[in-house]
Order: sequence, then structure tokens, then C-alpha cells
Amino acid sequence: MFKLFKKSSKEKEQIIEEKVNQWNAPLEEKQVCASLDDNISISHQLFSGMDIIQYRQVESGGKTPLRCFLVFCEGSVDAEIINSNIIRPLMCHVPDDIRVSPETLLQRVIQVGETKTAGCYKDVVEGVMCGNTVLFAEGCDQAFVLNTKHFVVRAISEPDNEKVLVGPREGFTECLIQNISQIIRRLHTNDLKTKRLVLGKRTKTSVYVCYFDSLADKGIVQNILQMLDNIDIDGVLDSNYITELIRDKRWSAFRTTGYTERPDTVVGKLLEGRIAIFVDGSPMVLTIPYLFIENFQSSEDYYLSYYYTSFARILRFCAFLLTITIPSFYIAIVAFHQEMMPLELLIRIALERQKVPLPAALEAVVMLLVFDILRETGIRMPSNIGQALSIVGALVIGQAAVEASLVAAPMIIIVAATGITGLLVPKLNAPILLWRFFFLFLTSLFGFFGFTIAFSVIIIHITNLTSFGVEQVTIEGGFHFQHVKDIFIRAPWPFMIERPREITKNRTRQSRGDGNG
Repeated sequence: MFKLFKKSSKEKEQIIEEKVNQWNAPLEEKQVCASLDDNISISHQLFSGMDIIQYRQVESGGKTPLRCFLVFCEGSVDAEIINSNIIRPLMCHVPDDIRVSPETLLQRVIQVGETKTAGCYKDVVEGVMCGNTVLFAEGCDQAFVLNTKHFVVRAISEPDNEKVLVGPREGFTECLIQNISQIIRRLHTNDLKTKRLVLGKRTKTSVYVCYFDSLADKGIVQNILQMLDNIDIDGVLDSNYITELIRDKRWSAFRTTGYTERPDTVVGKLLEGRIAIFVDGSPMVLTIPYLFIENFQSSEDYYLSYYYTSFARILRFCAFLLTITIPSFYIAIVAFHQEMMPLELLIRIALERQKVPLPAALEAVVMLLVFDILRETGIRMPSNIGQALSIVGALVIGQAAVEASLVAAPMIIIVAATGITGLLVPKLNAPILLWRFFFLFLTSLFGFFGFTIAFSVIIIHITNLTSFGVEQVTIEGGFHFQHVKDIFIRAPWPFMIERPREITKNRTRQSRGDGNG
């Protein structure tokens, strides 16, 4: 059966053992056979119960015809490529004067741009499920994976969550290659590096790590690649899976990785020395490292006048402070420190609260929860009725609660101001919810003393945030304009000559051109 007569007894035993192990191995780990009939049989076993898998046997033309077998997944391939560039050339375009071999098929017959070989059936399965067409040839112990991918994807449009008045209108889609191409189109340089990884034991999700080789910190790049390589999970369906698995502060409500759906924003981050992570199937692109100031920045800040955008950014800072402190500050004054209010205001608030049965702190908690319920309802409902439902619900419930003396009118004003200011900083929605109730809890117990404790805790927490070893907030003595040029205000472009010092602290001064903050 085997040609063992020229081998030693030890070599014979090794060869027999290898053959036995191959026979007993799981089907997906077996090597591709030289016999086409065996490959056909095994392929049917591998994809049994999957009616979407299509099979096609073809015999090449030429003087010495060659039997071939195609396997592909219907709906994931381009039928025109299979028919015109694979099947038709195989059957009709093989000259009679050449000896047909698998190598000849790839070099002179098949008209597909990207091809690779697969030595085991595990690679065959992955190739078919990725939208490729796998070609088996008689007498060849390797399969050929031909790129025939064609997935229906969403058209490029402006992201709903990051609309701007002025600036590019393009957004990322769920197609990974399309997203990468939008970055390449804006960056005509080979300094941009792209590293591909595959995450998820079952989904085999493609992930690309992009960065500028001359700008990104090599230590951070290697750290990210190692952390991604160590991820052990069945599937990665969205970029947030990666966010939670690689973040620095696991239990912090504040983000340690940025996210965006805008190509222009990603390019701006790359030009600052950051690293971008693209995930197949997700329009959200992660940017690392992430600075706390990015919660208050917008891509629109760099497309409008620096006077307007500086004022808008200061408003966002104030809105964040107000949305987490207004309810607790009101409770501290009304319940503990009435002497701090003017007499007329104190009398008016006291008259309003006379008929209200609930304590001020409980009243605030209930109204904030009602507001969050209405906000979530408006988001989850269909867009044509969600906005109207949330507005009408807030007006009706607020008016009815005041008329029924269940809630004081000043509390309605406080909750409305809290909700409106929270909408100015959408990137901080999750931290705002947590810290708002944390302030309210301590203030309800200890008044202004609890308010001061809560404020101290959040300041300490924010100053200790890191993103892959980079401090999100850096406090140093002295004033350097280049260090604050893009923090509280957005300086004019002629003054934007240094990249963020938190990211480039171990590097010398970089060339001009910051990109999008």
C-alpha cells in the first residue's frame, strides 16, 4: 500500500502513525486529498445540512482535460465572476497545445485577481464561509481559494449620531474594506500601516489596526496588538466587544477608547499619533489613546470659526458640570441650607412645596427616573413618532404632576435643565447617569458636605484615568500655550503646531499639522 520497502523500520512506523493520525483526525483538520472524488465526498460532509452551499463539477478543455470541483456559498459570491472568470475560461479557453495542470489553471486560465492555496479543510471551510470560491483539481493535494466575495452592504451616508453643519458628509459602514478605503483615499502615503488580525473562535472576525509608523508610539502599538491577540472569545460582533476587553479602568464609567463613525475624524486622530481599530461588521472605529478632552470635542470644531467653536466647547464643559450637579445642588439648598437663598425665593419655593407629599431628595430621584424613561422611549420608538412621544409625554406628565401637587414646579425646572444640559455632551451619557445619582445620594445624606465629597471624588477619579498608559488628564505647573491650545478653546490653525503632549511626551516636537483634535 505504501512504498515502505526502502525505509527503515523506525521510519516505517512513523509514516504509518502519521497516516493513522490523519485518518482519525477531525474532518476539518484533515489535509486536502489528491483524489478529486475524496475531496468531493469530504466537502459534502463538511457542509452537510447547509443548503446555501453550492457545488459545481467542471471539466477543463484542452488536449488533456482536467476534472475540477467548485464549492461556494450562495449570496456571498459574485456569480458573474464565477461564471465569466472561472467556469467559462476552464471549459472554453484552454488551448489544445498545453498540458493542463493546477498551476496552469491559475497562471493561464482562471481570471481572478486574488488567489491562495489551502492545504487543509479548515482553511477550505473558512474560505467558503468568507465568500470565496474553493477550487479542487484532480491530482492536486491543495485547494485553491479564489476571491469572489460580493456582500450587499449599506451605502455610505452621514452618521446620524455625528451630524455636522459644515464638513464632510461621509460615514463608515459595516463593510471593513470599504471603511479602510475611505481612510486610504485621504492619506496618500506609505507611512500608514495596517495590521490584520482575526478575532473570535467561531466568527473569525477581521480586525485592522491602523497607525502612522513615524507618529504612533511603538510601545502602545505593540501593547494593543498583544492585547488583541490575547482575546479569547467565541465571537466579536461589534467594536464595543473590544472596548470592554482591552480597556484600562475596567470598572470606570468613563471611556478609555474613543469611537467615531466619521472618516475625517479618524484621519485627524491618526495625524496626531493615535491608533485606529476597525472591526468588520461595525461602523464604529476605535481610536487609542483617548484623552478626556475628546469628550467635549467635535469634528465640526475644526470646520467653523475658532470664535464660535471655542464658545461652544466652553458651553459643553459647563453643561457637563451642570447636568451632574444641578439636582444635588438644589437638594442641598432646599433641604439643608435654606439660609443661602434670598428670602423671596425661599418663600416661593416653600409655598410650592407645601402640598408636595414627597421629600425633596426622593422627588428629584423619581423625576430624574421618569425623564430617563421618556428619553429612552423616544430613542427606541420609530423615528416618526419617537420625538413627538417624548415631548408630549414630558409636557403632559410634568403639567399633570404639578397640578396634582405630586411634584413641585421648581423640581420640574431643575429636571428639565438637567436633561437639556446632558444632551450637549452625548459622549458622556453613561458617566453622567452614574455620577448624577452619586452626587444626589451623598448630598441627600450630608448636604453641601456630601456635595463637596462627591465633587472631590470625581475630580480625583478623572485625574487618575489612563488610556493604555497615557494619562487622560495631565496637570503640570506653568503655562504653555501649546499645551492648552485645543482644550478649553480651539486656537486658530496658525497656532496649532504641536500634537497633543500626552501622546507625544516621549517624542521630539512633531511637524506642523495637528488634524482633528
